[in-house]
Amino acid sequence: MAGSVNKVILLGRLGGDPEVRVSQDGSKIARFSLATGESWKDKNTNEKKERTDWHKIVIFSPGLSEIVEKFLKKGSLIYLEGQIRTRKYSDQAGVEKTTTEIVLQGYNCHLTMLDNKSDGIQNMNSPDIENSKLEKKEEIPAQDFDIEDEVPF
Repeated sequence: MAGSVNKVILLGRLGGDPEVRVSQDGSKIARFSLATGESWKDKNTNEKKERTDWHKIVIFSPGLSEIVEKFLKKGSLIYLEGQIRTRKYSDQAGVEKTTTEIVLQGYNCHLTMLDNKSDGIQNMNSPDIENSKLEKKEEIPAQDFDIEDEVPF
């Protein structure tokens, strides 16, 4: 169907440590459950109510799977964008079942870690995006000029 959108945005906490497996082609696949919730005050009883929803998350993106494996654990707060997908499978008894998952795959997915619950994340350095085979360019010294002279109006 043309003109349709399949996008899920979730903000929640991991319900358990992520499970990372390696597929037959050698790529990593990460799975975990994510809890989202809401709370409200019942108008009739003035009682605080809460509801938690659990979402199955599957990450096929190799880079994101590496991040999940290294830095996420139970209780980590994350923001993610992916697609909802329903699939059928047969369990060990041969009974056909259906499951719905949030899938992060390809370019239309996003994952952001929002807290610092991971050990060692403080020591994480940003990767050097320059190609190591390229020669480093000399830094150009800053010119001495008055910024007021550069304003066009």
